[in-house]
Amino acid sequence: MTTHGPVLPVWSCGGCGSPWPCATRRRELRAEFEGAPVSLALYMGSYLAWAAEDLTWVPAGLLHRRFLGWVR
Repeated sequence: MTTHGPVLPVWSCGGCGSPWPCATRRRELRAEFEGAPVSLALYMGSYLAWAAEDLTWVPAGLLHRRFLGWVR
């Protein structure tokens, strides 16, 4: 169980206050989805869609980089 979950509707990290997913949560997610990069991308894509509903003022490109740009 992580303390680095999203605080909604602002999408900040509950553990460190950084924009979610923070660096710690990204490391945790990479470990959780090790060997399954497509599953990680789908998982984070669902969060991207959810966040886009709340963060309507944030440009789509920035949200994409934040939620999916690090998944490789």
